Amino acid sequence: MAPLTLSRGTANAGNPSGDFVLVIDCPDRPGIVHAVSGFLVEHGGNIVESQQFGDRLNGRFFMRIDFSMDDESATVETLRAAFTEVAQRFEMSFELWETAAPYRTLIMVSKQLHCLNDLLFRASTGSLQIEIPVVVSNHLDAEPLVRSYGIDFRHIPVTAESKPDAEAELLKLHEDLGIHLVVLARYMQVLSDDACRALSGQAINIHHSFLPSFKGAKPYHQAFDRGVKLIGATAHYVTADLDEGPIIEQDVIRVDHNHDQDQLVAAGRDVEAQVLSRAVRWHSESRVLLDGHRTVVFR
Repeated sequence: MAPLTLSRGTANAGNPSGDFVLVIDCPDRPGIVHAVSGFLVEHGGNIVESQQFGDRLNGRFFMRIDFSMDDESATVETLRAAFTEVAQRFEMSFELWETAAPYRTLIMVSKQLHCLNDLLFRASTGSLQIEIPVVVSNHLDAEPLVRSYGIDFRHIPVTAESKPDAEAELLKLHEDLGIHLVVLARYMQVLSDDACRALSGQAINIHHSFLPSFKGAKPYHQAFDRGVKLIGATAHYVTADLDEGPIIEQDVIRVDHNHDQDQLVAAGRDVEAQVLSRAVRWHSESRVLLDGHRTVVFR
């Protein structure tokens, strides 16, 4: 199968060491590892990191390889073209990128800014391999924070009547800006089935892990009333099934009777931000592969 054609930077731009990452997904059969490693040897590649997983339940094989090239003339385009023969022989879907090429990331947010604040800070310090050209919100609360980082802010209000037009504007931004990843950082609007399909495999959402026990408004207050002992968060890919997409990362922290409602909310915000940032980092480093309704995460 043909490789993904989205561009994450020009060949070797900002990548003088010639480092690349290759991820593959194919039917499991003998000879895959030999063929991939043989290809790299043939083209002068040196494996820096290699991880693989064979899913015996559905007969799929997944692999992620970081490799370096001494040949400075090697580019993403030439390596993709050369690898196509191997991919076709083993019925592979594959992606091949420069290791350091950043994901162009569009962040969506409503009024709760803790996850957005965390992502903006981590991106500004280089701890996330993302480039954020724009933040979109259905409210104005995030504008001062976003503009303080020198990032474009787009206010796209959403009502029942305007939702189709708002989503059309969002998808146009996605296309015009060459976006690779959409992050719903506590964006409190449900995307339509059409928007979910358009963003399949490239949109990440975060929610508290109390679902489905504590649905609706103020889930942490509901949890307090029930005397929960663990609170947590789940980062997952967006699908038309609300909050049921393939899970990328989860975490929990322990609480007790000493925590009041405000302390539960604060603790929940912390774990949400941490879980979302890990999911974004792994996705942007090509460490997350879809395996049906599940994910393979090469940490």
